[in-house]
This record gives sequence, structure tokens and C-alpha cells, in this order.
Amino acid sequence: MLKRLISFVACLIIIAVADTSLFAQPVSLKNAVVNIAPSVPSPMRETVFKVLSEEIAQRTGITLKAFDNRAVKSAQTIMIALSSDPALNSQILSILDKNGAEYKKEGFRVVSMPGNTIWIVGADARGVLFGAGWLLRNLHMAKGLVQLDAPVNYASSPAYAIRGHQLGYRTTANSYDAWDVKQYEKYIRELAIFGSNSVEGIPFHEDDSPSPHFKIPAAEMNVRISEICQAYDMDYWVWTPATIDLSNKEKRKAELDMHEAFYKKCPRLDHIFFPGGDPGDNHPSEVMPFLKELQSRLVKYHPNAKVWISLQGFSEEQVDYFYQYLRRENPDWLEGVVSGPSSPPIAETRFRLPAKYKHRQYPDITHAIRCEFPVEKWDQAYALTLGRESVNPRPFAFAKIHQTYAPFTDGFVSYSDGCHDDVNKVIWSMRAWDPQMNVNTILEEYTQFFFNPAVAKPAAAGIAALEQNWYGPLQQNGGVEASFSFWKNLETANSSLQNNWRWQMLLLRAYYDTYIRRRLIYEQSLEQQANKILQTANTSNTAAVMQQSLALVTKGNSEPISVDLRKRIETLCEDLYHSIGLQTSVPKYKAKGYERGAILDFIDYPLNNRWWLADEFEKIKQEPAEKQVEHLQLISKWENPGNGNYYDDISSVSKGPRVKTISDDATDIAWWENGKSRKRLSFQTFQRSPVIEYANLDPNIRYIVRVCGSGDALIRADGQRLSPILYNKEPETFKEWIVPLNANADGKITISFDEPEESNLNWRNQSKIYDIWLLKAE
Repeated sequence: MLKRLISFVACLIIIAVADTSLFAQPVSLKNAVVNIAPSVPSPMRETVFKVLSEEIAQRTGITLKAFDNRAVKSAQTIMIALSSDPALNSQILSILDKNGAEYKKEGFRVVSMPGNTIWIVGADARGVLFGAGWLLRNLHMAKGLVQLDAPVNYASSPAYAIRGHQLGYRTTANSYDAWDVKQYEKYIRELAIFGSNSVEGIPFHEDDSPSPHFKIPAAEMNVRISEICQAYDMDYWVWTPATIDLSNKEKRKAELDMHEAFYKKCPRLDHIFFPGGDPGDNHPSEVMPFLKELQSRLVKYHPNAKVWISLQGFSEEQVDYFYQYLRRENPDWLEGVVSGPSSPPIAETRFRLPAKYKHRQYPDITHAIRCEFPVEKWDQAYALTLGRESVNPRPFAFAKIHQTYAPFTDGFVSYSDGCHDDVNKVIWSMRAWDPQMNVNTILEEYTQFFFNPAVAKPAAAGIAALEQNWYGPLQQNGGVEASFSFWKNLETANSSLQNNWRWQMLLLRAYYDTYIRRRLIYEQSLEQQANKILQTANTSNTAAVMQQSLALVTKGNSEPISVDLRKRIETLCEDLYHSIGLQTSVPKYKAKGYERGAILDFIDYPLNNRWWLADEFEKIKQEPAEKQVEHLQLISKWENPGNGNYYDDISSVSKGPRVKTISDDATDIAWWENGKSRKRLSFQTFQRSPVIEYANLDPNIRYIVRVCGSGDALIRADGQRLSPILYNKEPETFKEWIVPLNANADGKITISFDEPEESNLNWRNQSKIYDIWLLKAE
């Protein structure tokens, strides 16, 4: 310790007399040594040197050396110390600000000094790590080059205390389960470089069967993650639901014993997060005493560890019971409440929660649909192919979401099931550090650090373009082709990045988006042509008409387009499986399920109604000739009912222009038969109580509203309840109502639906509206 202090002070003297004429020049660190003050505690003093030396060596081939008082002195130095260090000299002290970030929790200051010297001054051990992270994100690094392009004096501390991500080593993950310990450490380090201070594990699995990808047993990996968090001074959270009946004394004791055994093995454990009712069916009257006893066992091994609960899945009565318990018991053993998917509103939670308790967000950044934050105006073609858990950079959307909800919280630990949401993790971490940080700046730091400085700006723009690929009707989104051309050029010009898994993911999205758009345009065109053939049906030619139209509409199979893109997508999926363990197929890469990022298994899913038509034609063949013609005419004019008539596909961004309502969680985009439903595409989008607005109608015409759906449809026209003239409740059948003339007197009609009371039914069995027409009465 004394030798380290003497070496550190000697280096300070050398720096103090350095040539000040170099101050305005770029700061080269090519031959730098790293001098870490004795005030930086272990294990951070070892960790921060490891981070700097390994990350710089990976990108430049230059290996930094630790300062050695016996070695030849270098003019290039990275000095690392705590702001409270009494050994700091007057030169650096004159720059530090007693009220600045470097004296606030987890804060730091990075400053360049004369003589190619960089100071990283942290308020604490974490501040040192985050200061090193800022330096790495802002260094100009290339082979044989490591420098700051201009002098710096930058200080920062985080706005939110909790900034983390769930990295569950479990079977349901789409990539984490394929990682070894080195990959976990690397990824956790990278999260820290971008401002994260927490990692959440999942030690107890709903499904105890091991993943075929596991490199080591799950029990061992969860302890190893704890060790990594210890080395990086990261908070270690664990997500621990209780799926057992807590009123069963034997099972309750076994659950507590299981927890305690795990706690004992972990070198570091900071927080236990118990998701109240997602999963689990226990009433809070059972949960709260269980957690109280859990906490008593926890602090035996980790005295400062905390217990948290979410109200996910709780009924209104259960939520009220929880708050009554807090008022009555005022428990000190509870640290706070977590708000996540299916929780009560986040603002309401903060309002009802006593001030002594903290509030953490558990945002779902991993899913695109049927989730907490679905992609707005997402085309059904993407929903059917990319699905719920594909590569999903949404930087601007999530920056806005964070800005909306973060002020009600003390921070977040995200819900994540794989590396596919990597960009989203960085956005949440950086905006939780600095809510005002420009999204483009974050993306450029991301691409500079993970790719290289030369490609940083164009790749950042390319990520933003991928987000725009997902907005609005896909056929009309010409930006998808422009984005593809942009990424294709980047791919050609940056072959050195071909093995970089983050690069591979972005390329995969560029290729996949384009392939799906081209298929959509092609296959929808085929269906339009097939419908024209169906319109020629008469009692003597129905068999031939059905055969011709089906042959045409199935050319998407027999005569596919853009085969080269599809092959490249397959190659990228193969590359990603080997580079980062991303499982894009159930049969090929052993993904846990088809909804778990298996985009390769849906790449050829029909983007027209050929499957439904094939099945429907078999039914039609059994009907009388006159009925066959009627049925075929109905199909042919389904989406184009004729001049002066109107059609909307409920919840379709491309075919429902007059629909004004959306489902907040996008459960209106169906997932049936493991994503391989043969139903008509419009039957796979639905709402229960949509609102549709019509304008520029002829006030002299009487209209009929027709609905296709299942169950009840309680319709109103301009607020007036209508009586049906046709009312079938079976799935995929029709209902009709006559619209009163006075409703159309101003050339406008608003059609709305009251939601049926079906709380006793599973949502799958509740009433649904698929399609709606406004037709001129004959």
C-alpha cells in the first residue's frame, strides 16, 4: 500500500511539471501507463485496469501497462483516483468542483492535463468505472491508434439511482442460455460502460428442464453472475416468483429453504424482486408474511440486501389489501414496489405508495407486440413474420417512453429475454443517467464503441432508419428499400465487421424488413389478380375459377421473389447463432418456442390469404352451384366492396384507415396455432369495442353496417344503439344493422361499440370484431 502511494505521488509530480504547450493538442494514449491511486478500493482497482486495457487492446492492438515506479517513466498517463483522495495535487484539485458530479454518488470527472495525461476522478468506486466507461466511449480507437481528439473536462453523475437489465440464464431466453461465463462478464462490462449499475438474474425457473444450450448448470451460472457483479460493483438483483401455494406449509418451507441455500452461495446479493401475481396466484395476505420471513433469511448472509414486490396480476381487491397492509404494518423490511407489465398505472402506484418506499420500473424492452410497449402502427406483415421477439432497435420510441414514466420512479431494471434488444438497453441506461442526452448522440457513442469511429455516424443513422422501417403501412413505406440500400453499402464497405454480432443483427433486420416488404407487395398483388378471376364465377365455371385463382395466389410458394435476400437472411441467422447464441429457429437452433425470436420459421408465412382460400374453397365445393357463386363473389369483393362502399380491417394499419382505436398492449394481433394459423389475415386482427369514423358520405343514401366477427357486437351510430337485422354469434360470421337516415344527414357517421361484459371469459373466448363494412342499402 505504501509503495503504491509513493508511486502515485511521484507520478503526480511528473505531471505537474509537464509541458503545458501540449494542452491544446489531441491527447495520445498509445504508450500510456495506468496509475491507479491506493484510494480506489479492491476489487475495482483491478477491474477498472482490466476494463481499460482489454477494451483498448481489442480495438487497437495496443496493450496498456500498469504504472511501475521502477520502470522507465512514460509521458502518457491515465490517472485514476477518488475525489476524496488526500494525495491529489493542487493542479487537479484546482479543476475539481466540490459541488460537481465528481463528488456525487457514482459521479466522475474526466479531464485532460498537459503532457498527454488523462485523469479519471470518481466520487466512489462506481464513479471510477463509469468514468472509464465514458473515456472508452469517447476515445478515437483504431489499429495502432488510441487518442482523445480534443482536450476534455467533462463531469457527470446519474439522474436515477437504479439502472439495470434482466439477464436471466434460463431456457426461455433466446440467447442468454447459450452464453458461457466469459460472455456474461463481457456483456455485463459493456452495460456498465454505458452506465448500468445493476444486473438481474433468474435463479429459480418455472421450467426446471435445462436448456440444450447451457454451458454450465443454471445454479452455477447464477452464482457466477453474482461474482461478476462483485468484481464490477454492480447491484445483483434476482427475480424470484412463487408459483407454489404459499398457504401450504410444507411447500412454503421448501421455498424458503431453497432461497436461503441460494443466498448463502452468492458472494454478492443486493435485491430480491418478487413479482406478485405474474406468475403466481397467491393473495398478498399470504405473500407479505412470506416475504417478511424471506427477508429475515436474506440478511443473515447479505445484511444490506433489500426485498421488493410488484403488484403485477393483482386484482383491485388485492392491490387495496397491499396498501392497507403498508398503512397498518409500516414494514421496514420492504424496500419498495416494482411496476411492470400488468401492474397498476405507474403514476397511481407512486401516488399511493408511502414516501418511505422506493419505486422501480420493470419496463418490457424486449417485445414488439402483445406486450407493455408494442410498436405503434406496426404492419401485420411484420407481426406475422418478425413476431414478438425479433431484433428490435427502437431508440426514439423508448427514449420517449422513458421520459414519460421515469419521473415517477427511482430508476429501472428492464425485462429482457435476449441480446436482440441490445440498442434498447443502452438507450434506457443512458437516458436514466442523463434524461436530456440526445438520442443521436447515444447511438453514435454506441456505434463508435462497438464498431469503429469511421462508421459511427452512418451506422447510427442506419439504426434510426431501421426503427422507421416499422412505422405505418409497410407497402407504402418506401424508406425500407432506402434503408436496405444504405445498410448494403455499409456492409460492403465494412467487411471487417462481418463477425461482429451487433453488426450482424442490424444487417439481419435490414435484409429481413426488405424481404418481407417485397413479398407483401408481390403476394398482395397476386391476391388482387385472383379476386378478379373469382369475379367471373358463374354456375358453370366455379371449379375452374377456384383452381385458377388458387394457382395464382400460391405463386408466392411456387415462384418466390428475392431468393438472394432470403439466402442472406439464413446465413446471418447461422452467423448469429455461432457468434452470440441467438436462436432464430425452433427446429434448427432449438429456440424454446416459436414466439421466442424464431423469425426464420416464419420467413415464408403467407402474406396473402392463400391458406384461407384453399380451406374455404374446399367448403365451397360442397355447396350448391348458386351458393358457390354467391360465396365466391363475396370473397372477391371482400376488401373492395365497390364505389361508394367502405371496408376496414380492424387493427390493420394498412387496411383500416377509418378505425380510430388501438389496443394498448397489441393483443389485438392474434397468436394462434403457434403463429401458423390458416385463418384469413383479417380474422387475425380484432378489437372488442372499436370506433370507426366515416366522412364525405352521401346524405341521401341509406347505409347498412356489416360486421364479421364472433360473439356479441353492441353497436352505436352517432351514439344511438341500433337493432340488428342479422346477428350471427359464431366465429367468422356476419351481423348487419340499418343506419338511420338522420345519422348521415351531415355526411358523417361515427360507429362505436359498447364492450360486452365478459370478464368471466378468457380473452381468447371473448367477443371480437374482425372486419367492418359501410354498404349502400339496395
